[in-house]
Amino acid sequence: MQISKIQKEQAWELRHEVMWPNEDFNYIKLKDDASGIHLGLFKDNILISIVTLFIDKEEAQFRKFATLISEQGKGYGSRLLESVFEEAKKHDVKRIWCNARKNKSHFYRKFGLQETDRSFMKNGEAYVIMEKFL
Repeated sequence: MQISKIQKEQAWELRHEVMWPNEDFNYIKLKDDASGIHLGLFKDNILISIVTLFIDKEEAQFRKFATLISEQGKGYGSRLLESVFEEAKKHDVKRIWCNARKNKSHFYRKFGLQETDRSFMKNGEAYVIMEKFL
């Protein structure tokens, strides 16, 4: 297993496959992707998990966190999320947050993220904003 920075195009492919396979490919691109830090976890030289970190001074948001369905539940996403926190600390981030799918909030709680009182719906999915102070 290896975690490294990847190109946004590599992240796009996995985002589309895992998160929104029924949408147009351009749907998964973010306008700020060029300024993000894209991290990927490789197993046997195959990209199986990705996440993008956006840093704004002392705050950071991680977005588009996805792991191949066949590799979920094996700890790869957990290891990648730990790397996100490590990367954020290198940039002196004090608060990190995400828009978590409500049905996945238990996963993020294991890493010390707490639900805020802010939530929303997008494409029929319920989300809650979760945060952690580093």
